[in-house]
Amino acid sequence: MPGAEIARPPVHRITLAQLAILTLLCLPLLAYDQVLAWSLAAGGLIAIVPQAYFSRLAFRWRGATSARAVARSSYAGEIGKFLLSVAGFAVVFATVRPISGLAVFAGYLAMLAIQIIGSWLLLTRSQ
Repeated sequence: MPGAEIARPPVHRITLAQLAILTLLCLPLLAYDQVLAWSLAAGGLIAIVPQAYFSRLAFRWRGATSARAVARSSYAGEIGKFLLSVAGFAVVFATVRPISGLAVFAGYLAMLAIQIIGSWLLLTRSQ
């Protein structure tokens, strides 16, 4: 059927929600403990930036005629996401001093949880 295309999922909303929640967590924490706040923010950004990169690549193409391009973009996005995550951890732990390692991983895991929940909500609402 010509013209019948599947709409792109609004995955950018997940990234915006992650950034908003991370900001709301870190700003009040700055008054309490700056090292904790910056470490939490760094860990959160290590999760958000690679996921946004993956989303941008994976949802660039649409339609059955683009199936090969969709698959290629998804693979490239997943590889890029992994490399960006590894590089993010390497840069943060090599350059940020003082740092709370536990807060970095807590921020990372919290943003991953939000990403998983957000993806689940998008899937269930679109069906």
